Amino acid sequence: RIFVLGIGFFTLCFLMTSLGGQFSAKRLGDSPFTIRTEVMGALESRGVLRRMSDMLEMLMKRMDILARLENSTDLHKGDEARFPLDRFQPAAGLMERIQAIAQNVSDIAIKVDQILRNSLLNGKVMEGRRDQCEVPRDPKYPDCAAKVEWMRARWTSDPCYAFFGVDGTECSFLIYLSEVEWFCPPLPWRNRTVAVPSPPPPPRVQAAFRRDLARLLELIGTGKESLSFMKKRIRHLAQQWLRAARRLEEKLAGRQRDQKHILVHIGFLTEESGDVFSPRVLKGGPLGEMVQWADILAALFILGHSLRVTVSLKELQSHLGVPPGRGNCPLTSPLPFDLIYTDYHGLQQMKQHMGLSFKKYRCRVRVIDTFGTEPAYNHEEYATLRGYRTNWGYWNLQPAQFMTMFPHTPDNSFMGFVSEELNQTERQLIKANKVSSMAVVYGKEASIWKGKEKFLAILNKYMEIHGTVYYETQRPPEVPAFVKNHGLLPQHEFQQLLRKAKLFIGFGFPYEGPAPLEAIANGCVFLQARFNPPHSSLNHEFFRGKPTSREATGTTVLQVSSQHPYAEDFIGKPHVWTVDYNNSEEFEAAIKTIMRTQVDPYLPYEYTSEGMLERIHAYIQHQDFCTTSSLPPSPKTRSPAMQSPPSPLALSPNATHLVWSPSAGQAPQAWPPVASLQVWVSEPQHTCTETCRHHGLVCEPTFFRFLNKEEVFLQLSIACDSTESEMNHLYPAVAENVRECYLQKEPLLFSCAGSNTKYRRLCPCRDFRPGQVALCRDCL
Repeated sequence: RIFVLGIGFFTLCFLMTSLGGQFSAKRLGDSPFTIRTEVMGALESRGVLRRMSDMLEMLMKRMDILARLENSTDLHKGDEARFPLDRFQPAAGLMERIQAIAQNVSDIAIKVDQILRNSLLNGKVMEGRRDQCEVPRDPKYPDCAAKVEWMRARWTSDPCYAFFGVDGTECSFLIYLSEVEWFCPPLPWRNRTVAVPSPPPPPRVQAAFRRDLARLLELIGTGKESLSFMKKRIRHLAQQWLRAARRLEEKLAGRQRDQKHILVHIGFLTEESGDVFSPRVLKGGPLGEMVQWADILAALFILGHSLRVTVSLKELQSHLGVPPGRGNCPLTSPLPFDLIYTDYHGLQQMKQHMGLSFKKYRCRVRVIDTFGTEPAYNHEEYATLRGYRTNWGYWNLQPAQFMTMFPHTPDNSFMGFVSEELNQTERQLIKANKVSSMAVVYGKEASIWKGKEKFLAILNKYMEIHGTVYYETQRPPEVPAFVKNHGLLPQHEFQQLLRKAKLFIGFGFPYEGPAPLEAIANGCVFLQARFNPPHSSLNHEFFRGKPTSREATGTTVLQVSSQHPYAEDFIGKPHVWTVDYNNSEEFEAAIKTIMRTQVDPYLPYEYTSEGMLERIHAYIQHQDFCTTSSLPPSPKTRSPAMQSPPSPLALSPNATHLVWSPSAGQAPQAWPPVASLQVWVSEPQHTCTETCRHHGLVCEPTFFRFLNKEEVFLQLSIACDSTESEMNHLYPAVAENVRECYLQKEPLLFSCAGSNTKYRRLCPCRDFRPGQVALCRDCL
């Protein structure tokens, strides 16, 4: 009996092992598509095998009891006659139960075999389908064949393709190109769930002004000196921000504001970009970018939006849903952010890792760009053909997606930063404690002082000179002995130094930083050099490669006439003096006059916390670059039967310019509102920026689409013998000497910058709020 039971037991074990091997084995050539079919059967099969294992364990226990009984019988063969025969009846019953269990296991094995056969059959059907795929010829998908050809040759070049199920077969290429990307039509044999109408999106959460900045400081994180600097700045200005938030909340009077999900990725602080700023924070390095980023974070948070902050590439990939690989595939899920604020480094990182999704979602990006990017440099094809291509341009974004530190050009959006604000008591105290013979030099690096001995000697005749130059303890500062150098000062102590000084003097570098505005806000006069000739990419290394022209000519060269053009143009005397440092007499006369001049602390409204909150609020609620407005057909493509709609513009009462006609019917949904539009014609070699400023207005590039029409030339009494439509950042314009008129063919090239002696340009202008050039009067 023991022998028979042993044979049965080992037979069951063999069956168990065989079945388990069929479940666990997987061919190397199986693709993810066949595996998915077999897994469904495997889940059921594992449950069957688990029950078989339990039964076999019970069988082993019963056999062990029977074996002990048999051994006991062998030891007492001589006493066999004394044991009654019914003592073996339980063993006989046990045998029957074991036989029943064996029968059950046999039935289960048959069921498992059926499952496996069905699974293999399904796999073969799928395999046949995979082998029989052909590239569809659908005119709606003209790039499908070329994309499949590319996949054949390059599908192993990035692991992300395998992540999405590509295994080298023709069908896997087509499945990927139709379901992950969108270059091929869906395959008809794919089991696709019938589309169920999605429920309407939940109502937008309304943004509410925040009063506590503790959560923002947590979001910024730790581990970098640059982050510590930004957090200190936010804490220092916290009360100023909160007072501004209360004033803006009252101004908006309960107006509904949608809360946006916003990702802030500071690319220049990532290790992959080199993070050259963090190590220099404590050594006098440039802090202007970090000042601006700290203020952007504070403004977005206080306005009540949902923020995520990243300063590493790994965090960026995680937040975006980047698939594993080298960045050639789209994101694994829809982008969860309404807006992304980043810089040029972050923009490059996003393009590298988002694949095709970058093109789809780039309209949600806002690029913090210190010096600005003008349309001629932003349009890739145009920049390449015309020689405007630089290291930082050619992104084909809407020019207003670039956000600058100062309002260089209306083509970009002016983001700005904030300066410390003073109450009336502090202002009076500063005026009372000013030392008229005290000057502070703008520059924390010793290199800025080199070659400036002549200016410093003249200044030293009249004023005590103070510096804030960083130096190592074992190395003396490289400044003249008569300069009182304080070393690198914390922001609060630097503010105290400015509140005593009469003069804040710049020696030409750094360009356009926040320090001059801070000095003017603390009652200093800012003295800066006039550049003669103006600095440009032709004569100064710093500007080489910058994607902007500022004072554009036919050759489009960046020209900066002073160290801080905003201070020169928007503030001016008595707070800002711009003189020729090469003229010693002019330089010395300016110092004497400044010492006698009394000035009050001054801060432009657009650089107050309220001004920045107001500006960012308007941008978030009104700027939309994901919906584009179509242009009217160009003259070359317009059918003779097509009639152009009447122009919504009309001559102003004095017939000098065009305005939006009150009889034009319902005004289009546009921001800024079209009621603020005025159309002026520039003089030759004048930019639209200059033309609008001459009339007390601001150039507004979003309005170009309303005046890019032949009818507008007629309304302005401009005779056109011919009208052409071309790509040129100076169009629409007229060449009066030959009576030729030109319309803009490419909307991305509408530009307020640029001029040429040959053309008079049509310029769209608008009004602006006092102290806030970024917004028209009705733009809030």
